[in-house]
Amino acid sequence: MNVKVENLEHNMAKLVVEVEAEALDKAIAQAYKRQRARISVPGFRKGKVPQSVVEKIYGPAVFYEEAANILINQEYPGAYNECGLDIVSSPSFAVTQIEKGSPFIFTAEVAVKPGVELGEYKGITVTKVNVDVTDEDVEEEIDRQLKTNARTVTAERAAESGDTVIIDFDGSIDGVAFDGGKGENYALELGSHSFIDNFEDQLVGKSAGDELDVHVTFPENYHEPTLAGKPAVFAVKVHEVKTQEMPELDEEYIQDTTEFDTVEEYKEDVRKQLQKAKDDQAKRAKEDEALKKIIDQSKMDIPDAMVDTQINSMINEYAQNLAQTGMSFQQYLQFSGMDLDAFKQQSRPEALQRIQSSLCLEEIAKQENIEATDEDFENRIKELAQMYRMNPEELKKTVGPNERASMNVEIRMMKAVDLVMENVVEQERG
Repeated sequence: MNVKVENLEHNMAKLVVEVEAEALDKAIAQAYKRQRARISVPGFRKGKVPQSVVEKIYGPAVFYEEAANILINQEYPGAYNECGLDIVSSPSFAVTQIEKGSPFIFTAEVAVKPGVELGEYKGITVTKVNVDVTDEDVEEEIDRQLKTNARTVTAERAAESGDTVIIDFDGSIDGVAFDGGKGENYALELGSHSFIDNFEDQLVGKSAGDELDVHVTFPENYHEPTLAGKPAVFAVKVHEVKTQEMPELDEEYIQDTTEFDTVEEYKEDVRKQLQKAKDDQAKRAKEDEALKKIIDQSKMDIPDAMVDTQINSMINEYAQNLAQTGMSFQQYLQFSGMDLDAFKQQSRPEALQRIQSSLCLEEIAKQENIEATDEDFENRIKELAQMYRMNPEELKKTVGPNERASMNVEIRMMKAVDLVMENVVEQERG
């Protein structure tokens, strides 16, 4: 394999990868073996047609596409390692030469990590944040915790906003069912606005056993063109209405659900926890403001492919979080009336900011000679172990060289944030 690098504009590069002809012949043979069970030619048993016969009938290019995919997947990792570039995007592949008896040539267009021309990062002015905890804050937090400990019970009454209804639904347009419009025993919180249009509003006032038609209109920009802007009818059956039964705030409740004996001790702890949360929130707000100002004063040419890769990473992260709630990412898109392209466009500013922040912090760490020590690594392992309720030593065993390198980058950036914040100047909000 031979790899050449062509530098392109805007921190993009093209890897031109040439693979020997013998490797192409092997890949074509492998493609034939994968496909031969499906090949049928008169005079031969199905799956027993020789490769030479298939190529004589259909031409030698019949296996090229699959052979190219085999070779690209096989050879790109080596080209990635050999090129010496700091690649920060998924590759865009193209085949430039494929012919039996000749070298196989493909290209991989990638984004390269941009350089950063840092602006000022010491003495940044940030807004002072009020971190006072009021009695009203305490009462609101107690109400929230009471709701968290509320029992879900079946309500022997009509549904109200905030209740959860267990429903079957079957959607149709002009009497014709459509994909994704049917569900059974679905738990829908009324007022959550997770369904399109005024679907949930029409279930308020309904009781277990009720059957009704819910009329809605899909948004004009709905991701499925065949549904966009069209009126639909959902046949809905209500199986159950569930509501939250709030506990009483008394000493019996405190002793049963907390480590405290009295309501006053509990309230004092709530105040302490709120103070810590406000302090942490204020710290993050000041960090965000400082980083935004550093980004605004810095220069970096970020390629679109790098942003696209970050967006895809965010989508995977979001999908994993949704899965924990029992909803797929596709269901989320459908019920929110958004298609994948719209979600990506909406995510683009955050993706760009994440990249800009990381690049600036890495450059600050470089300029300040900030390193991740073994002690830093051990402390980070302890933090993660506590977060995931794992034994630190067991967690450490799962950290390979690549994970350790990623953790070191993360540690260096965290220490860069600390350096920035040690040198900020706070001012009252104007």
